[in-house]
Amino acid sequence: MDFTTLLTDARSIMTLVCLLTFLGIVYWTYVAHRKQDFDEAAMLPFADEDTNNMKQEPRHHG
Repeated sequence: MDFTTLLTDARSIMTLVCLLTFLGIVYWTYVAHRKQDFDEAAMLPFADEDTNNMKQEPRHHG
């Protein structure tokens, strides 16, 4: 077995591993019971707005 064959086999194996990883992530993302978790995570940037506005002191211009 020469170096070129070994390199080609390694590339093929890595391509297969990357494809399986990608498909696993896609499957994990679109499983129905995960929807609520992702919906909650999508609202996280807006959760701080209310608490930050309440803690800030009123600004007086002038």
